[in-house]
Amino acid sequence: MNRIKLLFLITLAAMSGAYAQNVTTPYSMYGYGILGDRATSMQRQMGSVGYAMNSGRQINVMNPASYAAIDSLTFLFDIGADVSMLWQKEGAVKEHSVGGGLDYITMQFPICKFIGGSIGMLPYSSVGYSFGKDIAHGALQNQGSGGINQAYLGLAGKYAGFSVGVNVAYSFGNIINDYFANPATSGQSLVEHVMQIRDWDIVIGAQYTARLAKTEKMSVGVTFSPKKSLHGNTWVTTQETTLESVADTVASMKMGGNYETPMSLGAGLSYTHERTSRWMVEADVTYQEWSKVKYSPMYEISKPENMVFQGMDFKNRVRYAVGGEFVPKVRGNYFQRMAYRLGAYYNNDYLNIQGNRLKEYGVSAGFGFNTPEGKTMINLGLEWKHRKATPQTLISENYLNVTLGINVNELWFWQRRIK
Repeated sequence: MNRIKLLFLITLAAMSGAYAQNVTTPYSMYGYGILGDRATSMQRQMGSVGYAMNSGRQINVMNPASYAAIDSLTFLFDIGADVSMLWQKEGAVKEHSVGGGLDYITMQFPICKFIGGSIGMLPYSSVGYSFGKDIAHGALQNQGSGGINQAYLGLAGKYAGFSVGVNVAYSFGNIINDYFANPATSGQSLVEHVMQIRDWDIVIGAQYTARLAKTEKMSVGVTFSPKKSLHGNTWVTTQETTLESVADTVASMKMGGNYETPMSLGAGLSYTHERTSRWMVEADVTYQEWSKVKYSPMYEISKPENMVFQGMDFKNRVRYAVGGEFVPKVRGNYFQRMAYRLGAYYNNDYLNIQGNRLKEYGVSAGFGFNTPEGKTMINLGLEWKHRKATPQTLISENYLNVTLGINVNELWFWQRRIK
């Protein structure tokens, strides 16, 4: 019980303070930024699949119905971080940058034989960019930071081969977009747009697992999240950046009724074979109806001619992913007991910038290293990703992400008999 309290305090500390996942891309200035997919480091090594996954050895927040697969004596704790190296190209201009930080923190625990729960925090979206350009008689600069985080509580139950679950999340965070004008003469002016989100979200999931043979099973999973209004406050300020200047609020409004998040559907199918070796493959599809959400930016109120936010709208987001895991020999030597993972995905994103649709695709691979006691696993992976807009490329980006996750898996609720 002391270990449970310790990890719970660590989780609360991470939620209240040092949580940050940094992206560095000008594309994150649009909308709510670059979206996350609720995937752990293990899942990212397999293309971020997970709607049908329910092994009970790893936490799967993508589908809350998976919590019911946990053993009644097991406690899981998973924390992940990443480092992203980005190469950008715009015309003949090339740039390189590095970002990263804490990605997620989750816990999963049994409530009774047929019910499991989970608690943690994940990124919903991330914003981070800084760039500028020269103009006649001066220069312009754009920079942004922040994103939306979600602290969630989930619950799932199972009966026969069916399981259902739900995640209820508190969404919070600030998205800050700054526009600086630097005249060649003197002084600097700032237009700042802030979205302060304080809201809730819900994800409902279901899974069904059929035992095909003693060593084979197939699982199907679905998730649903309803379209809803995004609550909070948003405002635009202008300011001359001198010591004596005071920011002037030129516009403000409640986000409720003016900003929304979309209806989302996810579906996946997995096949698992377990004998002396173990392997699993899964294919997923995600659909988010962004074309029907409200998004009411106030940038035009301040009227800077070169504001990059103009000419943006949303399209429906569709993401396809496939991935798998292979353990050569469940009871073999160390390298035979390691998990080897591979995945790929294609994402038709929600951002449409001046008629150019944002798209990305990537491949990933990784390893699951067993610790000496055998159940805790260290997940280390690599992910390569390419992002650009079409038909006009705008900015071409190549990412190399290094992901690291530590999944603690222990029998914390088993009491030894004293003889």
